[in-house]
Amino acid sequence: MRQGDMMFAARRDHGDVFGFKSLVDDQPIVVTCHPHHVKSLFTADPAIAPSTAGDSPLRPIVGDSSVLTAVGERHRRQRKLLMPSFHGAAIERYRGQIAAVSDRAISAWTAGSTFRMASAAQWITLDVIMSGIFGIAVPPEPGTPEERLRSVVRWLLRGSSSRLAKPAELLNIGRDEPVGPQRIALERLDRAVYPLIQDRRRDTGRGNRNDVLSLLLDAQTDDGETLTDLELRNELLTLVLAGHETTANSIAWACERLLRTPAVYDRLRASVRAGEDDYLEATIHEAMRARPVVPMTGRQVQVPWQLGDYVAPAGTRVRVSILLVHHREDLYPDPFAFRPERFLGVKPSAHTWLPFGGGIRRCLGAALAMEEMRIVLRDIVRRTDLRAPDVAPERPLHRNVTMIPARGGRVTVEATHP
Repeated sequence: MRQGDMMFAARRDHGDVFGFKSLVDDQPIVVTCHPHHVKSLFTADPAIAPSTAGDSPLRPIVGDSSVLTAVGERHRRQRKLLMPSFHGAAIERYRGQIAAVSDRAISAWTAGSTFRMASAAQWITLDVIMSGIFGIAVPPEPGTPEERLRSVVRWLLRGSSSRLAKPAELLNIGRDEPVGPQRIALERLDRAVYPLIQDRRRDTGRGNRNDVLSLLLDAQTDDGETLTDLELRNELLTLVLAGHETTANSIAWACERLLRTPAVYDRLRASVRAGEDDYLEATIHEAMRARPVVPMTGRQVQVPWQLGDYVAPAGTRVRVSILLVHHREDLYPDPFAFRPERFLGVKPSAHTWLPFGGGIRRCLGAALAMEEMRIVLRDIVRRTDLRAPDVAPERPLHRNVTMIPARGGRVTVEATHP
């Protein structure tokens, strides 16, 4: 049974709170989808309800010290160092980069072509994140460390959708260090990342740069410590992996939903081409509600935790099913319908709209991801007419911690516009 189907079946049979045993260590895991429970977990002191991010299947790839997998004081430190690069003035700087990359990519689309929107969007979001994280010009100068890194990351992305990807993922479950194909791939990546870090350390003019790598090289903790090469590598890799693929698949899901809901697609085209943004914003919120790319998050409670009529014992890993929260009839009437109107003039609640998680673990790059969604989806809708080559909706495919379109969000371009 698919993961999403299993979640819906469990809620139907057992209600808002249910449990199962972990496939990794056979320990009990409790799942909840009640907004009151979500709020209690997300607003709790992290000392009594720390994140379960250390269990992430990405841990063998990015280590246990990155902002994604760290917990406690280390997570607070890493987040504080990174926060300025993903808010306020930083988003203003990224906006022009996003628009330029989006324009170049969409200009290459031709009428009659069919492709996976997830792959097309991936190249857009990758170039945006590579520019923002490493300060890489797009395209980078041939033969430079930046060009080598971009080439390796693109190679890794192609490999992540190959037949070897799933077995490699399963082989690394529960491990601290990667083995098999993941180890080989990461060794190749490290041969590109570490020389770039060293090259930037030697750059006496990096104080004038605004990319994340340059900022992190000069950043200090409250105790005056700087990041080691390994910490930099783990942090940068986390931002690249978590910062582009999730956004690309959110764009793909938005297109997949639009092309299966013609009335919504027609209204969005008319709105965008009239220069309006309200319906675009509502469509993005609805797409991320209906198809959250990260469908689950969690905390490990250190004290007995009340979840309705059930008390989770101390030490229990409690998962929040974002997918189930987003499909509650009492929160979102007719939840399986794609209806952006539900978000018109409505600000999503922090405990019922959860595509970026919540609390102190809310996605660091949420503001950047939303800006990418606005710019890229606006460009797609304004400059192209698309149709779905397959009438049937695409089923979700679960990969690592993400839920992506099984066929990559395939689209056919019927017409392009200047």
